[in-house]
Amino acid sequence: MEPSMRSPMNAPWMTLAIASWTALPLSALPQVIEDANEDACTSILVSAGASADGSVMITYSADAPFMPRLLLVPGADHEADAKTNVWGWESDDVRGEIPQASHTYSVVGLMNEHQLALGETTTGGRRELRNREGLLDYDALMLLTLQRARTAREAISTIDHLVNEYGYGSGGETISIADPSEAWMMEIIGKGPGVKGAVWVAARIPDGFISAHANMSRIREFPLDDPDNWRYSPDVIDFAVEQGYWDPDSGQPFRYRDAYHPTTSVSSRRACATRVWSIYRRTAPSTHFPDDYHRGVDGSQDYPLFIRAEQKLSAHDVMQLMRDHYEGTPYDMTQGLAAGPFGSPMRFRGLGFEVDGQRYTWERPISTQQAGFVMVAQCRGWLPDPIGGVYWFTPDDPYTSCFTPLYCGIEALPQSYVAGDHDKASFDSAWWAFNIVSNLTYDRWSRVLPDVQAVQSECESAYFEMMPHVDQTAVALAQRDPALMRRYLTEHSVRSAENLVEKWRELAMFVLTKHVDGYVNDLVRSPRGVGYSEQWLRRVVEEQGDALSVEGIEH
Repeated sequence: MEPSMRSPMNAPWMTLAIASWTALPLSALPQVIEDANEDACTSILVSAGASADGSVMITYSADAPFMPRLLLVPGADHEADAKTNVWGWESDDVRGEIPQASHTYSVVGLMNEHQLALGETTTGGRRELRNREGLLDYDALMLLTLQRARTAREAISTIDHLVNEYGYGSGGETISIADPSEAWMMEIIGKGPGVKGAVWVAARIPDGFISAHANMSRIREFPLDDPDNWRYSPDVIDFAVEQGYWDPDSGQPFRYRDAYHPTTSVSSRRACATRVWSIYRRTAPSTHFPDDYHRGVDGSQDYPLFIRAEQKLSAHDVMQLMRDHYEGTPYDMTQGLAAGPFGSPMRFRGLGFEVDGQRYTWERPISTQQAGFVMVAQCRGWLPDPIGGVYWFTPDDPYTSCFTPLYCGIEALPQSYVAGDHDKASFDSAWWAFNIVSNLTYDRWSRVLPDVQAVQSECESAYFEMMPHVDQTAVALAQRDPALMRRYLTEHSVRSAENLVEKWRELAMFVLTKHVDGYVNDLVRSPRGVGYSEQWLRRVVEEQGDALSVEGIEH
């Protein structure tokens, strides 16, 4: 297939919305905020000193029932009076227009040509601070920032400028920001109906540390006199005092989360804080992070904003952190009756349910079936920008899908990654190819997953083995012919992605053939029944043993 480019002139950028808020009455917003937190996004931030090769990395899982389409927006010079459209959520609707910058940078996915990368998770926050008249929802804000900023610090300033100038239209957000030197976490929320601007605070991830956020505000107390590591809007405290969110005479320190994101329900903690806890427990396994906070125990202490990684993380390690159903913990979703006979971690939405007047909630894992896409943005400062920035991308659930590397200097995208329709399955679409394999795996998890992971491991290992050689070739080309270097990176990225999709089409056919009608067809011997585990059969006997028993009947 020929590489293709998705033009921003006839389609919105990669759709990142969890749900459209515009059709909802105000009375519905409190519950919507809770529900959005339950099936939204997860992000990890890794400083250079915490990574195995010195790169800075962030991740982003955009979990919602939609088909993502990668975006490639070329950089350009613009006339002094040029305007640019502001796109809406998941449609081609134009929300308005703003003056264009004199020069914009090229963007691939959520990484620009200078290795600046962004991700987010929605935190909701105080509903009265939502400004529906604000022109910039978080998705448009992120794209505009990537087109205008070169570094993480510039990105923070750009976000502040844009929301003050044109208005911020989303609820509370936590934004991950990475460049080749630093990773920052920025938390932002609007100022209410009809009011432009936002209040925000941003924290630099200390070198050698990581952080994570998952739909719950993470920043509480912060210093006011450390601009190298902490930045904030000038009125972040004064506005809270004006609104009655914090009393300076209370004797309590100002805490950003307590002021602007005070929701701490048990269901929110379980859905959000458990993900942070699991990332931390796997990154620092010798440190005991108590369960109490994510289980909603009153008076329990939240997890640190930053932790030191006990072992430095490779890009593949970070991918694996995004593949998590709490395996090996008391909350392991592959265990118990709800996992079915084959240990499936899938739980149908919604998360909350009620039986005999008692309320319950399923666990909300990091890796989930409604993922639209997951990315790992890797920023490598020792290489020229077009080569150093790698946007590792997979559509669908990362546990049953595969990351492919897209260099930030590419000039076109793989066709299958911009093709398709959520309303019609097609193997022409990368998202559908991965999604079909995922759905063939979910109900027969323990039987099918090893076949999927074998191909996943083979492909991702090959990418990492090839990368030093691709980098070396690209560096040599850059010294002779930068245009040829970009062509080389484009052809490599597109070819790798399209070959991967073809492998996933073949994998779907293999799984269908091997795991057919409750049998395992090994293509050598006659198909054999898979049966059920003894543990599952004991549960069946407990419930239906009298009806199924043949004891004393057969002779």
